Amino acid sequence: MTERAALLLEIAREVLSLNPAGRRIIAIDGVDGAGKTTFADALAPVLGALGEHVVRASVDGFHRPRAERYARGRDSAEGYYRDSFDLAAMRDRLIDPFLAGASEITTAAFDHEQDAPVDERASSIPRDAVLVIDGVFLHRPELRRLWHSSIWLDIDDAVRDARLTARDGAGSLSTRYSEGQQLYLREANPRRAADIVIDNNDGEHPQRLFVDFC
Repeated sequence: MTERAALLLEIAREVLSLNPAGRRIIAIDGVDGAGKTTFADALAPVLGALGEHVVRASVDGFHRPRAERYARGRDSAEGYYRDSFDLAAMRDRLIDPFLAGASEITTAAFDHEQDAPVDERASSIPRDAVLVIDGVFLHRPELRRLWHSSIWLDIDDAVRDARLTARDGAGSLSTRYSEGQQLYLREANPRRAADIVIDNNDGEHPQRLFVDFC
């Protein structure tokens, strides 16, 4: 078993031991480029192998329309943090129905690249199930109590910049995004709020960090 596989199994067993039945939500958070989607996609089948019915979703499926996202200006860090996502829609169509035991839920409601609504769903969800959701800003104060377990992926700035440039081009290093993330870090302190912190500088060899806040 690889080091990465062993860590994923450790995390899966741990979060399930704390909440062994019912509807449970695991949130994967981190700055842009931290590897959230990749990590969540890898954790989901591990949970499945342990007998769980797993639903995957991302906060990226609940963007606001472009006009709302850029209402404060295209370079606004405040706009990136506060206006990017329709959190009310995410709660109404994804989180609350899932927790209430619905057999069908909306996993994505808006395509930000097409700037158009979508209606992606997961159905035939049993009574006991795990929702794995990834995305930025998931430890903001109005969301953090929704998660049964949460994970923060820690990376260095240089690693972040290299990943974003390779994935999205130089425009991804805009101050809108970097300063918006800094605003989030200052306001929400997600690293401290998370249940589990992972050093994800090397995505193939992630390391769990045990942070002492005393």
